Amino acid sequence: MADILIKNATIINEQKQFKGSVLIDQGKILEIVEGECHSHASQVIDATNLILIPGVIDDQVHFREPGLTHKADIWHESRAAAAGGITSYMEMPNTLPQTITQEALQEKFKIARGKSLVNYSFYIGATNNNLNELLKTDPKQVCGIKVFMGASTGNMLVDNPESLKNIFKHAHLLVATHCEDEDIIRTNLEHYKNQFGDAIPLKYHPLIRSEEACYKSTSLAIELAKKYNTRLHVLHLSTGKELKLFTSGGHLPEKRITSEVCIHHLWFNDNDYEKLGTKIKWNPAIKTEADRKALFEGLEGDTLDIIATDHAPHTMEEKGRNYTNAPSGGPLIQHSLVAMLEFCKQGKISLEKIVEKMCHAPADIFQVSKRGYIRKGYWADLVLIDLNNPWVVSKSNILSKCKWSPFDDYRFSSRVITTWVNGNMVYNRGKIIENNAAIPLQFERD
Repeated sequence: MADILIKNATIINEQKQFKGSVLIDQGKILEIVEGECHSHASQVIDATNLILIPGVIDDQVHFREPGLTHKADIWHESRAAAAGGITSYMEMPNTLPQTITQEALQEKFKIARGKSLVNYSFYIGATNNNLNELLKTDPKQVCGIKVFMGASTGNMLVDNPESLKNIFKHAHLLVATHCEDEDIIRTNLEHYKNQFGDAIPLKYHPLIRSEEACYKSTSLAIELAKKYNTRLHVLHLSTGKELKLFTSGGHLPEKRITSEVCIHHLWFNDNDYEKLGTKIKWNPAIKTEADRKALFEGLEGDTLDIIATDHAPHTMEEKGRNYTNAPSGGPLIQHSLVAMLEFCKQGKISLEKIVEKMCHAPADIFQVSKRGYIRKGYWADLVLIDLNNPWVVSKSNILSKCKWSPFDDYRFSSRVITTWVNGNMVYNRGKIIENNAAIPLQFERD
């Protein structure tokens, strides 16, 4: 007898939609049954009128631990992830200390083992002088190397041409880049500081961290990747112009240069700065409505491969500072899936495409072992969704430690009902279920 039977669900998986059931045993998917299922299990969940999808894999989050835990931490943010249908995450290295040595990397894994509610991996961060540490990284255990080609949070900018060349030349696992040209940004910032001092109006943020800054840096990353045959993944694209640098389609496990778009660049445009101010100050900046539309077209045409969050909490006190002193980033992990479902309701993207970009593609691109799909023998990372269950975002239901969201007071029409991690229920109908189900991600690489 199986452990769990999820029956009568509408299953969205591998570009198909069908009524069926999933049997789970010992943390893995035992069977997928189309139509009626007559199997038995210790626990039976009737998912009539609900959608069942693979757990979302978020390839770009900042959980702030260690060192910045006044903003966020693995315990809080992983619970927000579970509530949002995210069953696995890959976390960034700009913590304190920075994750730029093997010792710092292993310390993060140790912290997550005791605190994370969902599965996890961590990037090792590149600097101008830590190539030897990067080369020690086990590609089967670690998601990738993060290269800040534009400074964001922390001082991890890699701006030495020789260092960049050597990272791209010698990297033996995926290189993920934040692409903004720092010289262009500094020049633009100086121009506006001369006019406004530190209190620069937020509407100038996308002109400071400009289209030109993004395009130049992304062009350089792609040039280096092509020269050295580096496995490159460009994070959080924000402009239509950059999309011209990428090819559409292709078999993802073999595709050498891939790309990502984040929820905030799909949802907001530069007109929203007037109302939301620093709440939507991100790097790269949210840009024009034309850019937003182009990013949607990039998703539909498979020029953009992954939808992620760049979940990066700060306190409201920090966000309340003036332009030059307010940090960039914001919390999104609890609301990313329901935001995309809202777009589905608006006819902008299909359920199948959402699952492809948020579940299948991250698994394929990062070569995650046995996750991202509803397949026999895969880990049972699963999410039940009600497409017709409205709710309003408020401080009382935000699980991120910072207790705010750029979606504050927004009424979503869909709701995550249940989340399973490795066959264990970790979230159900508004309640977190504490357990030790989460494990480190494994990667199928040579």
